[in-house]
Amino acid sequence: MGKRKVLSEAELKELVLPAEGEILGRVIKMLGSDHVLVKCVDNKNRIARIRGKLKRKIWVRDNDVVLVAPWEFKSDERGDVVWRYTLAQVDWLKANGYLPQDF
Repeated sequence: MGKRKVLSEAELKELVLPAEGEILGRVIKMLGSDHVLVKCVDNKNRIARIRGKLKRKIWVRDNDVVLVAPWEFKSDERGDVVWRYTLAQVDWLKANGYLPQDF
């Protein structure tokens, strides 16, 4: 669950689909440090932490679509950001039913 290696922005070219226990969401607000507020597709807002390997290699901004791995405890409130999708990948996810069209 959630341990993927991101080496650079170029690594985001591959498409990573949500695995079991992971959920898609959109960054609503940057909270400072390595925390973001994410609205997930299950209509829950989670405070998510950007993992260290991801934080050092790519930028996560407002309105980015991300892959969130909810924590084992407080799964409705907290999670880890494990992947960020590019705009082309977001279009593909919407076309194939992973994301709602109005998300």
